Amino acid sequence: MSKGFASTADLAEKRVSFDEIGPGLYAYTAEGDPNSGVIIGDDAVMVVDAQATPAMAADVIARIRTVTDKPIRWLVLSHYHAVRVLGASAYRADHIVASAPTRGLIVERGAADMESEIGRFPRLFRGRETIPGLTWPTLTFAREITLWLGRREVRILHVGRAHTAGDTVVWLPRERVLFAGDTVEFGATPYCGDAHFGDWPGTLSALRALDPAAMVPGRGSALTTREDCALAIEGTEAFTTRLYALVRAYAERGAPLKEAYDAAITAMRPEFGHWVIFDHCMPFNVSRAYDEALGIDRPRVWTAARDRALWNALEGDGQAKA
Repeated sequence: MSKGFASTADLAEKRVSFDEIGPGLYAYTAEGDPNSGVIIGDDAVMVVDAQATPAMAADVIARIRTVTDKPIRWLVLSHYHAVRVLGASAYRADHIVASAPTRGLIVERGAADMESEIGRFPRLFRGRETIPGLTWPTLTFAREITLWLGRREVRILHVGRAHTAGDTVVWLPRERVLFAGDTVEFGATPYCGDAHFGDWPGTLSALRALDPAAMVPGRGSALTTREDCALAIEGTEAFTTRLYALVRAYAERGAPLKEAYDAAITAMRPEFGHWVIFDHCMPFNVSRAYDEALGIDRPRVWTAARDRALWNALEGDGQAKA
């Protein structure tokens, strides 16, 4: 293969930041690795996204303990992907919250996704022996649920399909702070392998209407101004809409996936190629965009074998179907 598969060559340790983005509200970020959010209530803590392994989650917990000794009672899963959820057991939370579609995706494809992502992200899964198994929510909801951490209002919203069919964001209306999960990225390539391209712009419009003053995106640095929040939403929308329009044009005229992929790389790299995990994401992104353009509404399940076949077909010299 001409490139190291997915993120297998990304073995350098990342510098972790733990930034307060509002009173008692924190962003755990690591140079483009998956982010976590922390909300400190009157008598308990909520964490948004668990990290990939309990070993990885231990560092989030250590950072939390530098600012509060309140118990971590709530854990919110923004979606089902393994790099976000498999560290959940470390928190020993009383409640694990997810949208009903996210739970359905765990049932349908959680085990395959776990195997797939461990193969794609060896650095993030160095502590995979600490994972007890799939993470299961204990509380699910259809569209939204409001929780009160004492006097702090926390709205948990499934505003629409985007990065996955079950995307969940956490919104604090009084503070105007948004924990966006992978519906929004900042300086990082949106992963679209399980995306719904046609719905993503509408979901971003709903987030834009909230008018956040601060945001924790799925990847990238914490955002503490309205201008930067708007820029992150605009950047995510620009990437996903341009990619889908380009790939759809090739798919609709019957061009092969490889031709669409090469055209997408050429067109997208000048503006977006410096974003984190661009090379990792693009084969999976183009494959999903191609499928959706052909009318496949529900993303096909990624497996470790399918991952490798796709990579070989698009980045290597193989002819495997993907």
